[in-house]
This record gives sequence, structure tokens and C-alpha cells, in this order.
Amino acid sequence: MSPNYIRSFSEGCLRPPTVIGQFHTLFFGSIRMFFLGVLGFAVYGNEALHFSCDPDKREVNLFCYNQFRPITPQVFWALQLVIVLVPGAFFHLYAACKSIKQEDILQKSSYTGFYIFSVFLRIVLEVVAFWLQIQLFGFKVNAIYMCDVGALEKKFNITRCMVPEHFEKTIFLIAMYTFTVITVILCVAEIFEISCRRLGFLKPQ
Repeated sequence: MSPNYIRSFSEGCLRPPTVIGQFHTLFFGSIRMFFLGVLGFAVYGNEALHFSCDPDKREVNLFCYNQFRPITPQVFWALQLVIVLVPGAFFHLYAACKSIKQEDILQKSSYTGFYIFSVFLRIVLEVVAFWLQIQLFGFKVNAIYMCDVGALEKKFNITRCMVPEHFEKTIFLIAMYTFTVITVILCVAEIFEISCRRLGFLKPQ
């Protein structure tokens, strides 16, 4: 791929053709990633080390932590961010290969329809991620986790485990749910902006 294609692709990703799309990129690319990368590591970075059960043995702690966290929240949210970026990246790659200028995307119906489809696909992926987050993490992190250790052939099948910094994790969970809701609202608003531009209610940028 030539440098011109790469430049067009990067400009398209960083500067979408709509005002709301540009704000979404700013919100998604900076605030959300900063929150996850910096604060997420601070909250979840040492969780496995401080997760302790009764009895406080390494094999029990490790077994119960894997049961408590089938996937770590940082990995889940990082995958969510990458997957949600894919539809827009495909569209801007297509636009770069076809030498489509950003200002022309909303002028031709086929380009506009393709772009709206990519935004709609982002909405679907965000909603699916929202549902998966509920199934995996719920809305609250309890201080005590009851772990089934029957597979370890222990005397008692259920043991109590202490979850470190459970209140901070609950706040972080709510924040990530909020970010997902905000990005979905921005995507819906972007489709509305495109429709208004196509109908002539809004002037081109």
C-alpha cells in the first residue's frame, strides 16, 4: 500500500466526515482508552496477587481466581475497543483504496450507505459487548466470592474468597457501562446527523 493510501486511511480514521463522528473519535480514542489503560491497570493490575481464599493456599487461590475471572476485565475491554474499531477501519481502508475524499462520503448515496452501515455495525458490537459484560461481571463486585473447590477434592466444596478493592472495581464497572452507553448514543446521533445532511437540514462542514 502506497504512502498516500496510508495517509488517507489514517486521516479518515482520525477525522470522520461528520462532526459527531469526530467527537466520537476524540471521546473513544482518548478518554476511553486513557481511562482503561491508566486507571484500569491501577484498579485491576494486582488483583490476582491479592485475591485470597480460606485456606490461603496458592493452588486454592489460583483455582478460585480463575473461576472468579474467566477473563480479566482489562482483556475484555481491550478486545471490545479493538473489535468496535474494526467496522470504521474497514470503511476508511475502502475509502483510501478508492481515493474517496472525506468530504465526498456524504455526497454520494453508495458511500453514505456504506458509512452508515459501518456506524450501525459499531452500535451492534457495542450492544453485544454491553450484554457480555453483564453476563461476565454484573453491575457490582462483592467483597466475598463463594468458590466451588469440589474439583480440588477438598474437604469442603465451597470456600470463601476475599475480593480486593471491590468498591473501586464496582465504580470502574459502572464507568465502563457508562462509556458504552455514551458511544452508542454518539453513533445513533451520527446517523441522525448524516440523515439531516442528506435531507438538507444541515449545511455541509
